[in-house]
Amino acid sequence: MKLEHPTPIKWKFSQRAEQLQSSVIREILKVTMRPEVISFAGGLPSPDTFPVERMKAAFDKVLSEQGKTALQYGPTDGYAPLREFIAASLSTPDCKILPEQILMVSGSQQGLDLLGKVLVDEGSKILVETPSYLGALQAFSVYQPQFESVDTDEHGLIPASVAAKGEGARLMYALPNFQNPTGRTLSVERRMELVETCARMGIPLIEDNPYGDLCYRGEPLPKMLNMNPDGVIYMGSFSKVLTPGIRLGYVVGPAPLIRKLEQAKQAADLHTAQLTQMVVYEVIKDGFLGEHIPTIRALYSRQCDVMLEAMTTFFPEGVSWTRPEGGMFIWVTLPAHIDSKALLAEAIQQNVAFVPGGPFYANEADKNTLRLSFVTVSPAKINEGIEKLGQLIRKKL
Repeated sequence: MKLEHPTPIKWKFSQRAEQLQSSVIREILKVTMRPEVISFAGGLPSPDTFPVERMKAAFDKVLSEQGKTALQYGPTDGYAPLREFIAASLSTPDCKILPEQILMVSGSQQGLDLLGKVLVDEGSKILVETPSYLGALQAFSVYQPQFESVDTDEHGLIPASVAAKGEGARLMYALPNFQNPTGRTLSVERRMELVETCARMGIPLIEDNPYGDLCYRGEPLPKMLNMNPDGVIYMGSFSKVLTPGIRLGYVVGPAPLIRKLEQAKQAADLHTAQLTQMVVYEVIKDGFLGEHIPTIRALYSRQCDVMLEAMTTFFPEGVSWTRPEGGMFIWVTLPAHIDSKALLAEAIQQNVAFVPGGPFYANEADKNTLRLSFVTVSPAKINEGIEKLGQLIRKKL
């Protein structure tokens, strides 16, 4: 029975909820759903890389052979065989990672939220790159920290800036491989210096590594986790190497931290879906990723080369950009007087979309920057979209 004239509720949100903001990227993606739009905006893996048939076969096998287990509640820390697989893959001769050091999470975004929940108090100083991953800034912002921007250059994060700015920091958040949004990669020398600096200053170092396997040439660089497993928190994900739709990631760290994260996860969602964990394990347990990841690398490398060549052809002098050796992103710096947010409004009228650079900065933003993603766009559309974007930039010179 429904009330005829109920008094409208005047919603009063918590202070934490009042300061929440929508993701700029998610808002732009609403526009890019139109089929005529050439979108360089989303950090979305190419659907052409999704192993649909193999996933389907794994779902069928898991449900046929272990259906009652797969459809039941599971342990908070995750499916044991999958955790054992991850631990073995992260171990080196000098650094053994144990399954009990791993917590499975519902996408790495949940991992960021849990880390904020257990490590950050209101007003806590946390160190982030300049610029940094927007999703991490959003996740940590909920806990009202004080962001301290660490200096970067064309080679990525500058460890000496951590030493200069890090006193009293609760954590340092870094993406060392093909960073989102810049595409930059941290050298082995800088990794070692960063790990040593954070250890000396007692700062937990978060190594977020969703793109590390997507190198175009050579082998992935050493993980900072293996340089100091007691001081580095490692984050991995299956979103970029299998499919983001399964929402499956993991956090690796010292046992005391993992147990505290586990308690926070119990309060959030009890556990990550047992079914998807079992399916992913079924897919990868026999070495499938070793066959599959090279095909992703080859596709993305070709797409990246097409975009870089198009930018060289169509972008005017005064515009510069990164040349990533892996991952999904190119970072563009425009002449100082051009505001990329205003440029986006004009680009959308030409059915081209990108992400303005401003939201990737924790503090003072460089408004003449933008991020391009190339992995979901065909070569022909890349050329068309970059040519249109170049024409719009030329008009502002």
